[in-house]
Amino acid sequence: VELAADGELFGHIRATLARMSVGFVIGSVLGLIVGLAMGWSKEIRAAVDPFVSVIYPLPKIALLPLIMLLVGIGEGPIILVIALGAFFPVLVNSIAGVMSIDPIYFDVARNCGASRYKTFTRVMLPGSLPMVLAGLRLALGLSLLLAVVVELSIATKGLGAMLWLAWETLRVERIYVAVAVIAALALLLNPLLSFAGRRLTPWL
Repeated sequence: VELAADGELFGHIRATLARMSVGFVIGSVLGLIVGLAMGWSKEIRAAVDPFVSVIYPLPKIALLPLIMLLVGIGEGPIILVIALGAFFPVLVNSIAGVMSIDPIYFDVARNCGASRYKTFTRVMLPGSLPMVLAGLRLALGLSLLLAVVVELSIATKGLGAMLWLAWETLRVERIYVAVAVIAALALLLNPLLSFAGRRLTPWL
C-alpha cells in the first residue's frame, strides 16, 4: 500500500510493461513476417532455417553481454533481448501454421484465379492464425519473463530491478510485492490475448 501510495510501485510497473510491450511487438511482428514467408516458400525456409536452428536454442539472456557490446547500455539491449525472446515462438508457430494448411485450399485458390495477395489474405493468413495466436501467447509470457530477468541484471527501474534491490537490502516485504505484481500481470495479460484470439478467429 505504501509503495502504491507514493507512486514507486506504479513507476516500476510502467517501466517493465513499456519494455515488455515494445520488445514483444517488435519480435512478434518480425517473427510473423519471417515465419509466414518460411512457411510459404521452400527456398526461403532452406535459406533461413540454419540460422534459426543455431540461434533458437541459445538462452536469450546469455546473449545480453554481446548485445550490450554491440548496441551499448540503456534501454536498447533490454528491448532487444525481449524482442529476440518473442521472435522465435511466433516464428516457429507461424511456420507450423502455414504448413498445416491442407494443400487443397491453395489448389482451389489457384484454380479460381486468386492472386498471391488474395491467396495470402484469404487462405494462408486465416488458416495459420490459430497457430500464430498460440505462438503469440507463448511470446507474451516469455516477454514478461525476459523483461524481469534482464532488469535484475542491468536496470535501475522496473519490477526486476525492484526485486533485486529488495534482496540486496533484505527488504523481504518488497520481494513479496514484486513477485505478487509479476504474477498478477501474467494473469491479466493472458486473458487479454485470449480475448483478442476469440475475436480474430470466431470460427473456432
